[in-house]
Amino acid sequence: MTNRPFLTLAFALAMLFTLLPSRLQAEHEGKVQILILGDSTAEGSIPRKLVKEGPHLEDIIRQLLAAEGDLPPCNVINLALSGEYIQRLVDSGRYEKLASKLPGLDYIFIRYGLNDHARREDFVNSFPKDFHALLARLRQDHPAAMLIPMTVIPYFDPLTSEKVNALIRQVAEQEKLKLFDIYPRYAAELEKGPNMLNYRRFPLAKIPEKLQEFAKPFASGTPPTVIVMDNRLDAHFGHLPGWFSDRHPNLAGYHVIGDETAKFLAPILRERKAKGK
Repeated sequence: MTNRPFLTLAFALAMLFTLLPSRLQAEHEGKVQILILGDSTAEGSIPRKLVKEGPHLEDIIRQLLAAEGDLPPCNVINLALSGEYIQRLVDSGRYEKLASKLPGLDYIFIRYGLNDHARREDFVNSFPKDFHALLARLRQDHPAAMLIPMTVIPYFDPLTSEKVNALIRQVAEQEKLKLFDIYPRYAAELEKGPNMLNYRRFPLAKIPEKLQEFAKPFASGTPPTVIVMDNRLDAHFGHLPGWFSDRHPNLAGYHVIGDETAKFLAPILRERKAKGK
């Protein structure tokens, strides 16, 4: 006799994981489950397109935690999305569809603020309100998870960045949550080599005409845009206004974020392990 409830459940699960992004993995028994929610500076869509093999942010965090040797195995799920802000995460249904029912989450990193600043009216009031509402939803859906608000990386000018990060610190304090302040480490790394942590994205049409054929192998999309992950074309185009204007992380930038994330999380995991949790 066919076990219909079992088949129905199996079919539903199969359909669910068919719809999820390729980098989203099912729960692995015995592994600490870590979720990343955020915008393009957490997703890394351009690095994923240009260097498919990575390692990408979630891989870096997982590998560095594993390299410690004394920590439990971890599974890192990256659900960040370019252009996303808290209101869109919720209103689009992405949160409900992809994040609300993930099983066994232990830690949830939340990094928003850049697109919220650009898209939300009355940002100073609406952003904290949105953040509090998201945290309440996360507590409801994942009561066992440690919620970790993150500051934004140096994307805006320092004054605007501080405006955003001050609100994030305020929310963390009001919610009595441990803040992960990624901004100082990223800013310090930028001081070592300006523009070395960001990819270059520049319209092909703005390249001098005599060099456009030279630049075409690096261009894609409509209209064609030159995109490179590093400084290989700086010798030719670094003098052009706006060549260095894109502030999104390249793979080097994600190694900084991943390294600091692992350093933040490792002692928390050790404390939890010592307490037998």
